[in-house]
Amino acid sequence: MQKGVKQQLQQWIAKRFQVEGSKVLLQKDVLVFIYKQGFLYLVLIVITFIAGINYANNLILGFCFLISAILCISFYLTFKQLHGLEIELVAPEVGQVSQPLILKILFKQSVQTVRYLRLVWQEQEHFLYLDQTQQSLELAVLPEQRGRYELDALKVYATYPLGLVRAWTYLYPKQKVWIAPKAYDWQKEHKNKLTSAQDSLDEFKELRGFQQGDSYQNVAWKQVARGQGFFIKMFEAQANHQHVEIDYQQIPALGHEEKLSFMMGLIEQCEQLGDGYAVILPHARLESGQGQTQLMKARLLLAQA
Repeated sequence: MQKGVKQQLQQWIAKRFQVEGSKVLLQKDVLVFIYKQGFLYLVLIVITFIAGINYANNLILGFCFLISAILCISFYLTFKQLHGLEIELVAPEVGQVSQPLILKILFKQSVQTVRYLRLVWQEQEHFLYLDQTQQSLELAVLPEQRGRYELDALKVYATYPLGLVRAWTYLYPKQKVWIAPKAYDWQKEHKNKLTSAQDSLDEFKELRGFQQGDSYQNVAWKQVARGQGFFIKMFEAQANHQHVEIDYQQIPALGHEEKLSFMMGLIEQCEQLGDGYAVILPHARLESGQGQTQLMKARLLLAQA
C-alpha cells in the first residue's frame, strides 16, 4: 500500500516538474518548508510562548514574537533564492558508452543578485554561488549501456540565510539522449602485423605534418632527429582516400552488440584516416560522407539500432 502511494507521488512529481530546454522558476515551481534546525527553532518559539503566558511576562512574549517574525522573514528570503531564476539544461543528442556524457546547466537571472544554492544529482551535491546574470555548471556521467539514456532528475534547493527554512524544486529533463556503442579496437589484434617492412612495399609519396590520431609507426624520425619538424611518411596507398561501406551483414561477429561495437570502431578509424564511409544496417542506411556531421549521424544510427 505504502509502496503504491509512494510510486504515485513520484510519478506526480515527475510530471509536474518536467523541463525541456529552459524553465523560469515561478511561485508554483518552488516548494518551501521548515528545514532541520527549523524544528528546534519551532520548539523554542513554543516554549517562550508558553512561558510568557504562564508567567504573564510581556518581555518573554515580546521575544517570542520577535523570533517568530525572524522565522517568517526566513520563509520569504529563502523562497526568493529560487524564485525568478531561469535554468536551462543542455544535453548532447548522442553520447557513447564509457565516454563522459556532459550535461550543461545554465543559470540565468534578469537582475544581478547573489544566490546561494545547492544542486543534487546522482547522489552528488554541488554548492553554487551565483552572482552573475549568467553562470554555468557541467555535470558528467559515464553511460554503461547502448540505447536510450534517461537523464536523472535534478534537485535544486536553498537554505539561505539562517538554515531554518528550505526552498527547493525538481527538474526532470525531457531531452532524448542516445548512447552509441563503444568502439571496438579492431586494430589491437593486428597492429603487430603493420610493420615497416610492409610500408616499404608501398611507393613513398610525401611527408606531411603530424596530426592527432596519426600512428607513430609512420613518423619520419630522421627529420625529427635533424630538427626539421615532426612529419609523417605518406605512402601511395595511404595518400589516396578510399570509400568504405560498413555493412552490418559483413561484420565477422556473432552477437548484435558486438557487431555494432565493431562497426563503431571502423567508423572512427575511417574518420582518423579521412576516408568516406557509408553505414548499412538491416533496416537503415547512412549514405557516404565524412566529417563531424557524418560521425554524429553514424553514432545516432548505431545507438537506435
